[in-house]
Amino acid sequence: MKPAVLTAGVAEPVIRLDGLRFAWPGQKVLLAIDDFVVAQGSTVLLQGASGSGKTTLLSLIVGVLSAQQGSVHVLGQNLSQMRPAQRDVFRGESIGVIFQLFNLLPFLSVRDNVLLPVRMFARRRLQIKDTDAQRREASRLVTALGLSDAVLDRQAHQLSVGQQQRVAAARALIGSPPLIVADEPTSALDEDTQSNFLALLIAQVRATGATLLMVSHDSRLAGQFDQVIRL
Repeated sequence: MKPAVLTAGVAEPVIRLDGLRFAWPGQKVLLAIDDFVVAQGSTVLLQGASGSGKTTLLSLIVGVLSAQQGSVHVLGQNLSQMRPAQRDVFRGESIGVIFQLFNLLPFLSVRDNVLLPVRMFARRRLQIKDTDAQRREASRLVTALGLSDAVLDRQAHQLSVGQQQRVAAARALIGSPPLIVADEPTSALDEDTQSNFLALLIAQVRATGATLLMVSHDSRLAGQFDQVIRL
C-alpha cells in the first residue's frame, strides 16, 4: 500500500511528521505517513474508518506512543528523540488533551479538575501565576463553554456526560497551551449539542491563537473546521 501523504496547512507547522511508520507488536504496519503538516492557528478535523489509526496517530502526536520509524515534530520539538518521561512533561506543559472518555478525577471538584494543569506544570502556571487569577480563569472557561459557575464546587462524578465534556475542555484550555488535541470529544452528544459545544471550543481556541487537531467520525462537523483530513 502506498504511504499516505497528508497536509493541513504549510506555514510554520505546529505538527510535522516525516516518514512515520507505526505497528503494534506482532502486526503489520498500521500507519504509514510520509508527510503530515498542521499549520499554526489552524483547526483540523481528522476522520477515517474505525481501525484506520486515528487515535493511534493522536497518541503519536502527543507522545504517548513512539513510532518505529520517522520523526514526530510538535511545536518545534522532535518527540522521537525524547525519553518517555520527557514526552510526558512536554505534553503536560504544551498540549491540552481532551480525551474521548474525559478522564476527569471523579471525586475532585470541577474547579480542581480544571486547575490541575496549572498546578502540575510550570509553563501552564506561568500564564496565570496568581492563585485567585487561576480560580477566575477556571470560572471564565467553564462559563465560556456553556456551564454555570454553580458546577465549580460539585464533584466531577455528579455531572452529566455533557457537563463532563465541557469540564474536560476547560482543563485542556487553561494556561493557554499552543496545541489542543481532542479525541472524539462529541461522540456521546446529540447533533445540536455537538454543534454548540464545538462552536464554543473553537471560539476559545481561536481567542488564544492555539491550534486544534480533533478526531471525529461525524462528517457533519466538517464545516466548522479550516481543513478536513481523511486517514
